[in-house]
Amino acid sequence: MRRSDICIAEIAECFRGESDILCNPIGISPIIGGRLAKATFAPDVVMTDAVSVLATNTLPIGDQDAPRVIESYAPYRTIFDIVWSGRRHVMMGATQIDQYGNQNIAAIGGFQKPKAQLLGLRGAPGNLINHRTSYWVPNHTKRSFVSKVDVVSGPGYDRMGEIGEPSNRYHDLHRVVSNLGVFDFDTPDRRMRLRSIHPGVEVDEIVENTDFEIVIPDNLELSRVPSEAELEIIKIIDPTELRYSEVQDA
Repeated sequence: MRRSDICIAEIAECFRGESDILCNPIGISPIIGGRLAKATFAPDVVMTDAVSVLATNTLPIGDQDAPRVIESYAPYRTIFDIVWSGRRHVMMGATQIDQYGNQNIAAIGGFQKPKAQLLGLRGAPGNLINHRTSYWVPNHTKRSFVSKVDVVSGPGYDRMGEIGEPSNRYHDLHRVVSNLGVFDFDTPDRRMRLRSIHPGVEVDEIVENTDFEIVIPDNLELSRVPSEAELEIIKIIDPTELRYSEVQDA
């Protein structure tokens, strides 16, 4: 069992129990995990083909010519209507994330004079205001899990708490999945908590690679290992094994 497959299974778990929402994973591993969830335990979510339609069948990633069983067309305007209604769960990347879930994909080194320009704010502020959001971080280090993000692209619980109702009524940081473990914010002060640890990873490894004090529960669970049936579905979704380029085995 390779680490990336465990990450895919835990990304899929982020969408468990959801129905009649737009599952909108962004990036290689999130798309594979989202499609795995729809193909198994979350058949009622609607899934984008990453371009313009909502498809019901299991699609191989990156194959724009694959036959699609189309539920609906999803032009740009339709996506915004869904976003503003709160009926979307997006999984995005995070170049930096802090203990309250503030996320940065814009720039390293500060907004006024960055050392490196990244993607920009993109849709992150609107995502966090309007609907549930999860994050995928394939390389868990002190450079990605930081004490303070250089630029706030997606606001965390501390900032949204200051805004208050009704502006933060849809704000919902659900999960953070990294190559080391799974994290949530189910703590009284909404600080990041270690939810499960991937097999083969030690707690000390997570602590050493996190630049803030993470909440560690007394009863720590192991992350879920995908079944043989799920592994076969993952191979259908990712026949060229793109997922292995994101997560290296220890």
